[in-house]
Amino acid sequence: MPDLEKAILAAVAHSSYQPLKPKALARKLRVPPDLYAIFKTTLRNLIKAGRLELGRNQSIRPASSVHGAITGVFRKTSGGFGFVRPHLAEGGKADEIYIPQEAVGDAATGDVVQVRLGRRPKRRDLGPRGEIIRVVERATRQFVGTYFERDGDGYVRVDGTVFSHSVYVGDPGAKGVRPDHKVVFEMVRFPSPEDRGEGVITEILGSGGEPGVDTLSIIRAFGLPDRFREDALEEARTTAGQFSEKDLSGREDFTGWTTITIDPVDAHDFDDAVSLTQDPKSGHWLLGVHIADVSHFAPPGSALDREARQRATSVYLPQRVLPMLPEILSNSLASLQEGKVRYVKSALMDLTPAGVKTEVRFANAAIRVKRRFSYEQVTELLQDTPSPLNAKIEPEIMEMLWRMRELALIMHKRRLKRGALELNMPEVELEYDPQGRVAGAHFRERQISHQMIEEFMLAANEAVADHLDRRGIEFLRRVHPAPEPTKLKAFAEFARILGYKVQRETDRFTLQRILHQSADKPEAHAVHYALLRSLKQAVYHPEKEDHYALASENYCHFTSPIRRYPDLVVHRLLDQLLRRGKAGSDHDEMAALGDHCSKMERRAEMAERELIKLKLLTYMSERLGIELEVIITGVADYGFYGQAETLPVEGLVHISTLPDDYYHFDAASHSLIGQRTKRRYRLGDKVTVTVVRVDLQRRQLDFRVKHKEPPRRKGTEKTV
Repeated sequence: MPDLEKAILAAVAHSSYQPLKPKALARKLRVPPDLYAIFKTTLRNLIKAGRLELGRNQSIRPASSVHGAITGVFRKTSGGFGFVRPHLAEGGKADEIYIPQEAVGDAATGDVVQVRLGRRPKRRDLGPRGEIIRVVERATRQFVGTYFERDGDGYVRVDGTVFSHSVYVGDPGAKGVRPDHKVVFEMVRFPSPEDRGEGVITEILGSGGEPGVDTLSIIRAFGLPDRFREDALEEARTTAGQFSEKDLSGREDFTGWTTITIDPVDAHDFDDAVSLTQDPKSGHWLLGVHIADVSHFAPPGSALDREARQRATSVYLPQRVLPMLPEILSNSLASLQEGKVRYVKSALMDLTPAGVKTEVRFANAAIRVKRRFSYEQVTELLQDTPSPLNAKIEPEIMEMLWRMRELALIMHKRRLKRGALELNMPEVELEYDPQGRVAGAHFRERQISHQMIEEFMLAANEAVADHLDRRGIEFLRRVHPAPEPTKLKAFAEFARILGYKVQRETDRFTLQRILHQSADKPEAHAVHYALLRSLKQAVYHPEKEDHYALASENYCHFTSPIRRYPDLVVHRLLDQLLRRGKAGSDHDEMAALGDHCSKMERRAEMAERELIKLKLLTYMSERLGIELEVIITGVADYGFYGQAETLPVEGLVHISTLPDDYYHFDAASHSLIGQRTKRRYRLGDKVTVTVVRVDLQRRQLDFRVKHKEPPRRKGTEKTV
């Protein structure tokens, strides 16, 4: 539609235009709802034609000067080539663009780049082919690596696989740096196939093996903030000085209620507390979920709010936490500590004996936690055989714990009935010696106590989202879009190969059954991880959309405002309703904030995973030659990956190291098959391997098959 094209281009080209997301731009142009599909198509065509482009947060902006170029985010592989995921208008789809090594230029992973398309490569699985013609926006200019010297010059070998060659950093000894020091450097000229690049050292972190250097390296590599500005700290101190446990003005007094917290044994802050009673006549439950009222201490526009908004989340690294709020709040005033009067936002839910919510109300309140429990303690208390700990717990609290267990199981059954998916991706827990060094690791066991708290928090999150949605208030939802049918089809094919019956590929109850049936089998990790990769990422934004995995129509994050900024934003809207009876928000601001919070959340998760991996690899580097039983979790044309059964580590068995035969990759069965012996290494098989190599710099662990007999599957003599 030429008129619509002209209107879009004129609006975006106007000098006062501020980049907007597609739906916001449609509202600005007063596009009727029945023409929105045409508007999206027009927008998509303008982007493909190079007349418009998308920013990092999916906002529409004028196209750069290069006509016909496609803008997207670049991802570089260890082989030197890479892929660009194009920016497209809302709902648009496009293949990733393959970038051969000679066409990468000086682009690095995460950079926003412009690509000129070329001829499609012979390998159809690589998609369209292109050449990077310009880096629009750098993901970062700060990198971490190990310093060394050669031929009178200083170089840094960058951590990870971002760059295949070391980077020149000038004269030896600059800033007092010595070989094997971990350093932070600013990239002055990015590496390219013709040039190793150049940087300047900005910080020396210490020798690679020194305590704490690995943690500091990850903090700097991901750009995590590890210090608060002085005005925020001063504001926190002032707030602390003004707080009084006796001041309950404007709050309901729940300090006499039996209220408890259940958290990890090493928890640093306590966001949530729970109370539960049951009417002996009707059988109705009254569930109280009481959440730390952080909004009382960090009002919008304050220095504390600025810091929290910028960080968006606390980062939980092994042996160190980078909190979203200063410790005087996160570990003290706002934290729901045992025996202390604390301010809360309470969600009070009336449920039938079958677990159906009949009435919900919210309150600004104050509580006093009667008991702080760890997950392990509650699990011990709820065993059929009493433990010594039982004698130390008040009878009314023991009764409440058993009621909580009963209600949680009822609520869990209802969630499964509506189609919620339960992915079992256990967390890694590191074990330390008295000196704080990693002495081992294990997967954290999921216990009944975890399930209890999870059910109650999910119920509170849904209750708040329903409450705001019914009043037409836009808020930061926690959205999990439905997966692409093609992704579910691929997962279904994968499950069939492993012997699972799949009739309806996109049916969530079929997925539920596969997850349940695989839970106790050797291939459980591979199956659950494969489905996870088939799903889209959950994000924050104000558009109404379901949470696919939870099978929830309205969902938000409300229960962790000490460590998540989106929860704090939801608290403020709820507070407006409680105090004034109405609330409002700006859609565009909320959308931009959601993009920022989603990005910061992913950064925090990546940093945590990377540091855990680094610490585990350091531990394994001192144990070369040990034998491990591993389950094959991934198979490729270059080898297979194995997940150890007794340690949460995964390594590669390269195809060149497989014994006594030449192996070829069979993609259909996810197998490597010996040409002569027909020996097969297949997804889900159990294999004995030896640890042969650890590369801390590139974060890689290599295994070698120990025994020559065929791999084994639990309870069977042959692969299925």
